[in-house]
Amino acid sequence: MRLTDEHSAFRASVRAFVESEINPRADEWEAAGIFPAHELFPKAAALGLFGLEYDEEFGGEGADHSFQMIAAEELGRCDSGGVSMAIGVQSMMATPSLARFGSPELKQAYLVPALAGHRVGAIAVTEPDTGSDVARLRTRARRDGDDWVITGRKTYITNGTQADWLCLLVRTSDEGGYRGMSQVIVPTDSPGFSVAKKLDKLGNRSSDTAELVLDEVRVPVTNTIGEIGRGFQQQMMQFVIERMFVAYSSVGSCDRALERTRAYIAEREVFGQPLATKQYVTFRLAELQAQVELLRNHNAAVCEAYMAGDDIIRGASVAKLTAGRLVREVADTCIQFYGGMGYMEETWTARFLRDTRLGSIGGGADEVMLQVLARLDGMPA
Repeated sequence: MRLTDEHSAFRASVRAFVESEINPRADEWEAAGIFPAHELFPKAAALGLFGLEYDEEFGGEGADHSFQMIAAEELGRCDSGGVSMAIGVQSMMATPSLARFGSPELKQAYLVPALAGHRVGAIAVTEPDTGSDVARLRTRARRDGDDWVITGRKTYITNGTQADWLCLLVRTSDEGGYRGMSQVIVPTDSPGFSVAKKLDKLGNRSSDTAELVLDEVRVPVTNTIGEIGRGFQQQMMQFVIERMFVAYSSVGSCDRALERTRAYIAEREVFGQPLATKQYVTFRLAELQAQVELLRNHNAAVCEAYMAGDDIIRGASVAKLTAGRLVREVADTCIQFYGGMGYMEETWTARFLRDTRLGSIGGGADEVMLQVLARLDGMPA
C-alpha cells in the first residue's frame, strides 16, 4: 500500500493526540477504573477519529479505510489499552451498521452526535450465557404496536456505564438459530434500562465494562437498523471491522513496546556490559519486530482488499489470530528483558501484559478464528 503525505500528516496528528491527551492521564484513569468519555471524545472527534469512513452529510470525513488503519495503529500506542479500546468501539464497532444500514432519521439522531463525540455508543451482543455462539442469544424484543419491548441481559459491554445508546443485537421473532435477530438502537435513558454492575477486569481497567439489564424497555420500531430479521448478518459484517481494529492497533502496541525495550536494554547493565551487547537479546527483539512487519503488511493487504469491496473474512481472521498471539509474545518478552523491574506494577510492562491478553479473547477468541479458517478450508469445525 502506498501511503501519501496526507497519511503521514494524519498519523502525526493522532500520535500527538495520544501523547498529549491520553498518556499523561493514563495512570490516573487506570487507578480510577474509568476515563471521562464525554470529556475525551469531543477532542478525539475534532481529529475525525469517529467518522473517518462515514459520509460527510452526517459529520464524517469521507476518507477511505486506510486512514482508519493508521488511526488504530496510533491508538495502539496508548499507555492505557482501555482508552484505545473505547475509542475503537465508538469508531469501528458500535457505528458501522448504523452508518451503512440505518435510516437517515436514525443516523441524524444517533450517528451525528456520536461522530461529534457528544454521545457515547456501545455494542451490546454478548450475554451471560452467550459469547461467540451468537445463535443462542436470548434477549428478546416483542412488538407492541409501533414499539419494541425488550427484555434481557448483556455483559462485557465496553463503554457500558457511560454509553448514551446501544447498538443492540436482539431476537425479534421466534425463529431459532441465526434467523430472527435485529439490530436496534436503545437509548440508555429509556425506562427499564439499568447497569447491573461495573465489571472488575484483569486489564484495560480505564475502560468501563458492564453488565446491563433491559426490563421491558420500550423503543420505537423505527430504531431498527436496516431490515428486521437481518441483524445477525449485519453484526457479522461489524465483527469483521472490529477484528481488523484489534489487528491494526496491535501493530502500534507492539511497535511502542519494542521501542521502549530496545531503549531499556541499551542502558541496563549486566555483568558490567549493556544488555544490548547480548546477541540473544538483540536477535530476539529483531525477530519480534520482523513478525510485526509481517502483520503490518498483511493488515495493509486486507485494508486494500476491503477498500476494493472484496470479502475479507479470511484475511481478517488471520490478522486477528496473529495479532492476539503476537502482542502477547511481545509483552512476555519485554517483561523478561526488563528482569525484576518488568514484574513491578510501576513499570509499563505489567499493565501492557494485562491489557494485551484480551487480544486473543475479545472480538472473537483465537479458537473462533481457527474455526472460521478451518471451515473456509473445507474442514469440519
